Amino acid sequence: MRFLKSLVIAALWAGTMAAEAETLKIGTVPGAYSDSVAAAVKEAKDQGIDVKVVEFSDWTTPNVALDAGDIDLNFYQHRPFMENASKQKGYQFDIVGLGILQNIGLFSLKHKSFDQIPAGGKVAIANDPVNQGRGLLLLQKAGLIKLKDNVGFLGTVDDITENPKKLKFIEVEGPQLARITGDVDLAQGYPHFIVAAKTFDPTSGLIYSGIEDKLFTVSFVSKAARKDDPAIKKFVQIFQNSDAVKQQIHKSFAGSDKLYLLAWQK
Repeated sequence: MRFLKSLVIAALWAGTMAAEAETLKIGTVPGAYSDSVAAAVKEAKDQGIDVKVVEFSDWTTPNVALDAGDIDLNFYQHRPFMENASKQKGYQFDIVGLGILQNIGLFSLKHKSFDQIPAGGKVAIANDPVNQGRGLLLLQKAGLIKLKDNVGFLGTVDDITENPKKLKFIEVEGPQLARITGDVDLAQGYPHFIVAAKTFDPTSGLIYSGIEDKLFTVSFVSKAARKDDPAIKKFVQIFQNSDAVKQQIHKSFAGSDKLYLLAWQK
């Protein structure tokens, strides 16, 4: 009878714990962001948070879903991207935890140097504000174009003042850039998308942006009204302290420390 009573108590306790478990839906995009969140799922569950990873293939829908309440957090954007989207769409979002600062680059599968890129060559860049600006700044750094003074990362192709090679720009959703690199002369690239696509070596960039500017750290974003939500805070803490997460991020960046930084540690 004592054994049976213990089983009943254990079942009731388990049922209570299950009822009290929090559920968090986190929107991500394929690659390091999705994989690193998935790496924290078990630890989160052990601590009473049931995490569901919702993967998107573009950089617009995760914010639409967050605003609609279909997900609780998203993890794919940096502050300038979030602020620009909020300005355009009226979102009320906030950053609730720092994540990964990655080193973006310019890649070519046809040419070994910028000098080899032909006149009229095709260049693929991100099609969204801010990330397109970052790609253009890299092209300017490489000496291929010149932009209007002081446009910074908000620059667009319309802000190009000098284009001596008469390069032709193809604007593409950021996550898809890795897949079309072989079809163009030069492409803006995100190392973890390249790893996920298994298309080429992410350490083969002709030039990189550098990983000194925390402004471009991809972070956890929630609705501003939920920035102090205990479950959200707890999950971010689990993520940032998880060895499994750190190992997965390193794997997602081809084991290369030059391609990323764990922004919460610096």
